[in-house]
Amino acid sequence: MDTYSHIDNLTRHIDLVREACYLLGTRLIKNNQEVIGRELIARGYCHDNSKFSGIEWDYLHQGPNVSKEMLDAAIKEHQSTNDHHPEFWTGIENMPEVALAECVCDWYARSQEFGTSLRDWIDEEASTKYNFTKKCKTYKLIKKFVDILLEKKKKK
Repeated sequence: MDTYSHIDNLTRHIDLVREACYLLGTRLIKNNQEVIGRELIARGYCHDNSKFSGIEWDYLHQGPNVSKEMLDAAIKEHQSTNDHHPEFWTGIENMPEVALAECVCDWYARSQEFGTSLRDWIDEEASTKYNFTKKCKTYKLIKKFVDILLEKKKKK
């Protein structure tokens, strides 16, 4: 992938996440959760900045010509340096609330990019990948963030 396309894909993703962080953050603030709302909005402005350099720049978003070994190394580097990924922690249940909120915004952005259902992906794939059930505290928090993020704007 050429540099322009790489930058375009990366910045579009970051913009989607930033917009989701802003939307969820402002709605949390309106729901009397000012601290997490403000922190989430701030996190949206530095989301995935590590992808602009090093192994992440060299091997993420490069298309099918990248070796699996180098792609896996770049993904591991990204996940181990960005705390909005469950892999950063010793389990999704150990994520701080604001990191989990940013994670949901990241998942939301990916669902928009791929034209898929965020709720279905969480229920069918994320729950297995990250080993949580609909009865656990983590799922309930994820669901709360998704519900707030996806709520329709009320007509006046």
